[in-house]
Amino acid sequence: MVTIDLETEAGRREALRRMCSIRAFDSTAGELFADGEIPGFVHLYIGEEAVGVGACAALDEDDYISSTHRGHGHCIAKGLDPEGMMAELYGKREGYCNGKGGSMHIADVDSGMLGANGIVGAGPPLATGAALTAQVRGEQRVSLSFCGDGAVAQGQVHEAINLAATWDLPAIFLVENNQFGEGTPVEKQHNIENLSATAEAYGIPGITIDGMDVTAVYEAVSEARERARAGDGPTFIEADTYRFRGHFEGDPEPYRDEEDVSAWQARDPIETFAERLIERGELTEEEFEAIEEEAEREIEAAVENAREAPEPTPEEAYEDMFSQPVPEITDFARGDVRADGGDR
Repeated sequence: MVTIDLETEAGRREALRRMCSIRAFDSTAGELFADGEIPGFVHLYIGEEAVGVGACAALDEDDYISSTHRGHGHCIAKGLDPEGMMAELYGKREGYCNGKGGSMHIADVDSGMLGANGIVGAGPPLATGAALTAQVRGEQRVSLSFCGDGAVAQGQVHEAINLAATWDLPAIFLVENNQFGEGTPVEKQHNIENLSATAEAYGIPGITIDGMDVTAVYEAVSEARERARAGDGPTFIEADTYRFRGHFEGDPEPYRDEEDVSAWQARDPIETFAERLIERGELTEEEFEAIEEEAEREIEAAVENAREAPEPTPEEAYEDMFSQPVPEITDFARGDVRADGGDR
């Protein structure tokens, strides 16, 4: 993983590069899904790149994150290789989960990425558990959970925050408020103006920030991380952001109008950050274009590798089911696998 330090010029350029990589990955994933080339659903992170990159830039390499169904951006922000991610989308053996997880379940525990998750609100309990592990072991690791505005209405989210607050666990709860829970506007889901007010119920800090500004996210998460490492418990951060595409690819989006979308697109987190770097003399237009082109080539190469990668065999369906092998179960199950993948 390349370290991102937004306090340095090199770090700011890397943050821009990583946001461009996320944009290129998800733009390509959307096209591949539309063409029927990859299976399952895809939920794109386009427009929200500043949240994932700003947050992960503030973390150490061995800190944990938990993700959502919209997890491609979180993976790349945490340093996962787009090649392994794309292979996972294709269901190939070289994918991060050997092709068994797909878009919504990419995970790499060795990188601190505890997994994307198709269950709304399932990430915070995982992050709380990881934070408890760090506390019990006396490690200086912090756990950050990404979740959406709709997840704040889930009971398990509040259980996770309550436990983390009660035990002063080193956790950060980062809500990506992209203004809609599927097709329901956030103001019709919650009876408070800012979701960060939720933190008051648990006696922990709660702040609302501009999620379209990678620097604002970085600064907020950096402060929350220092608080967590000092033993002062979790922080609740609400990042106001916007997804430029529908809830899922193919979403007809009857719940929002073009004016609203255009207004948020004018605040594109990649374009605005690049403009700031250009104004500061740290980047030229030509260099920005080169970064975008490099990101596109990286993803094109990942697609070609995924297309050529081997498919998992039917027998591999019974691998990686248990942390310790259970021969009497796996051997029995393998006996019911036909060579063509069907049932006996």
